[in-house]
Amino acid sequence: MHIVDTTLFFAPHSGGVKRYLLAKHRYLASQPEVRHSLLVPGAHDREVATGIIEQRSLRIPLAGGYRIPLRLRAWRHTLRSLAPDVIEVGDPYHLAWVALRAADELGVPAVAFAHSDLSRLLASRFGHAIGRISEAYLRRLYARFDLVMAPSSSIAERLYDIGVERVVVQPLGVDGEAFRPSRRDPELRKLLGLPPQTRLLIFAGRMAREKQIPLLQRAVHELGAPYHLLLVGGERLQHLSDRVTLLPYQQDSKRLARLLASADVLVHAGEHETFGMIFIEAMACGIPVIGMRSGAVAELIDDAVGRIAEPGNILSLKQTIIDVFEQDMAAMGAAARQRVEQRYSWESTFSQQLECYARLHRPRAELALRLAQVK
Repeated sequence: MHIVDTTLFFAPHSGGVKRYLLAKHRYLASQPEVRHSLLVPGAHDREVATGIIEQRSLRIPLAGGYRIPLRLRAWRHTLRSLAPDVIEVGDPYHLAWVALRAADELGVPAVAFAHSDLSRLLASRFGHAIGRISEAYLRRLYARFDLVMAPSSSIAERLYDIGVERVVVQPLGVDGEAFRPSRRDPELRKLLGLPPQTRLLIFAGRMAREKQIPLLQRAVHELGAPYHLLLVGGERLQHLSDRVTLLPYQQDSKRLARLLASADVLVHAGEHETFGMIFIEAMACGIPVIGMRSGAVAELIDDAVGRIAEPGNILSLKQTIIDVFEQDMAAMGAAARQRVEQRYSWESTFSQQLECYARLHRPRAELALRLAQVK
């Protein structure tokens, strides 16, 4: 079976979607009866690595290296030339329609992966009317797919609520070898010029509006010493203040794991997480996690592994941070690691996904055979 993934969410500073796709590519390379290809935007038309194909696309200014494909006929031609048995689309924008047309022409199933809660995000930025329009758009788009994968139960319920059918929950995972407690670097505080007793909070991800970075910064400033916030996702090392340090985006998983494992707590103030891969990566590194009571976060965090604060509430966030440091943090970190090992390995994730693909592929193949016999 040849599986082809295509998405806009693939750039130098991409987050969880890119890590998911690269992990999937590595895993499927070890499966003897499966071939996997990635078709993503890039600076040139080229195969940058075995099975990873870039299609020349326009760079979006000030967008962390993201690009937007404009040559849609060429994109569809490349999809068709790959001769996939299944096409998976990782975003709900114009490439989704291109992929649907290619799948129809090839007679193969098309799968959508709902990595973002687009309608809720747009509603929060532009109002409920725009949110309702986006819901109608998603309902129309996803009705064309053979299957829609949701990374969490909360996103699956959101899709059902707006009238999307054929939805399955497909959790994401983590590389437990790359992300593990032994990545801890006891010299990190010294390298950052911080006192040994610093209570080091970390956030890693895109510095996007929906991540609520200003709220994190304000909370740490109001908490004061010995708290310090390490933001991972910038362009270069910057000391934004005496309480906040910005580090470059970490594309290498082991380097990111070193930073996570060396911090005390992951803290994330975003309210629109569809899964929250950075949470399970931090948990795999053996540290407690703090998130907001919104989206899929509540499915990942309970009192055994961290705490949940109220969305947009700085008093709640500050008290939650204080509360975590009053707990047995070593026990919380150990419980977090154990939970990841039990529930969120990439092997179990991709095995489940392959079963979904096989169920879709088999009826299409049988239908083609019957049509050929009739002819």
